[in-house]
Amino acid sequence: MEPRHSFQASPTTRRSFLRTGALALSGLGVADVLRLRARAQETGRSAEDTAVILLWLPGGPPHMETYDMKPDAPAEYRGDFKPIPTNAPGVQVCELLPRHARVADRFTLIRSVAHDFADHGGGHKRFLTGRDPKEPTGFVNDYPMVGSMAAKVREGRNVGLPNYISGVDQNRSDIDVFSFGAAYLGSSYGPFPVIGDPNSPKFAIKNLVMNAALASQRDDRETLLHGFDQLRRQTDRSGVMDAMDEYGRKAMQLMTSEKARIAFDLSHEPDALRDRYGRHPWGQRALLARRLVEAGSSWVTMVLENPTPPGATMPLYSCYNWDSHAVNCHIFDDARYRLPIYDQAVTALVEDLYDRGLDKKVLLIVTGEFGRTPRISYSEGTATKVKQPGRDHWPSAMSMLVAGGGMRTGQVVGSTDSKGEHPKDRPLTPNDLWATAFRHLGIDTEKTFPDHGGRPMSILPYGEPIRELLGS
Repeated sequence: MEPRHSFQASPTTRRSFLRTGALALSGLGVADVLRLRARAQETGRSAEDTAVILLWLPGGPPHMETYDMKPDAPAEYRGDFKPIPTNAPGVQVCELLPRHARVADRFTLIRSVAHDFADHGGGHKRFLTGRDPKEPTGFVNDYPMVGSMAAKVREGRNVGLPNYISGVDQNRSDIDVFSFGAAYLGSSYGPFPVIGDPNSPKFAIKNLVMNAALASQRDDRETLLHGFDQLRRQTDRSGVMDAMDEYGRKAMQLMTSEKARIAFDLSHEPDALRDRYGRHPWGQRALLARRLVEAGSSWVTMVLENPTPPGATMPLYSCYNWDSHAVNCHIFDDARYRLPIYDQAVTALVEDLYDRGLDKKVLLIVTGEFGRTPRISYSEGTATKVKQPGRDHWPSAMSMLVAGGGMRTGQVVGSTDSKGEHPKDRPLTPNDLWATAFRHLGIDTEKTFPDHGGRPMSILPYGEPIRELLGS
């Protein structure tokens, strides 16, 4: 389904990470990528087995309907819903998030992050790079996305699957849809894209294409897995691995890796666990993220836009992503539709990380590029044709969830004023969040890389790890 209210129209498809025709080695794109990386060996490496999962909520989730409710604010601010208590003393969430309430002792809410860029493009670039963009609009990065910087520092790690992976909807894989570009680090440090709904019977990792003969047969998971086996056998028999140079061998190792094959295959998970995450794109992406970091990937970004389960139709009153202007959706009806799905996916991931002993290895971050206007506005809906409530862009206040990473949990960091308009206590920036994430990964944020002009650029220009999160 194409986005009905997307903030970027007509996204184009990014070139395949591995091109069809894997045995035509002269055209093996990933080998070229590996060569480019080897020519720029100015990296450090974290000895720690740590990872980050970023659940990205593009469009900007409403803080007043999720994690920072203001029940005592005037009616034109507070909205339709009430806060409920959680199992963590003093922590409240929206009544549409009852599963959050049961596991709040395992996460922290941050309510006081803000920045100055209200456009989606500017907001994406500001939040995801840690720097003010040169242009306040548009999604092409001037500076590397944080996941790309982590991939650059950790390029020496060879774990049998990509170090940096993203999951996106169909037709949303272009690197500039969400400002995921690597800028001056080079395109080889962008994410390896996993495209489509992992719950679909026809889901396949289209960027791990086996060979040209299979290209017309990739109709289901069984064909994809057969392709892995066939390529491995053909490669071993032909002796072609011995004829390839170092980088080609690494490329083929990725494509024929048993570890990669298993990590990307959700059929290895019990049905009960898949049901617990939810049989919808968000739930299965969250589960896939857990599998990928458990297998050794350093950074996995999963984009949560349209939550509609397979076979269902998105309601007219809802929005494709989190961009809840009144012209796009009825914000309260949209929340009633999307928040229970969000509630299930996020809390299942939080619980699963803890249940599997990954709560120290993996830092989970759930956020979008900004919040929504505290004051409600009204317009005629483009789809519904009736007057309805919504909230507009608001970078001056936003809320987010963090869990795992050995961090302190069961708390709220920061606050906003009585109407949810601006930080009141403990004002923070996106850089403080990323400084915390890089600290978890063992990455020095003062490490520099040359930009296009050869000037040394630090990973972050400023920002301090959030002290309230740091473990003892």
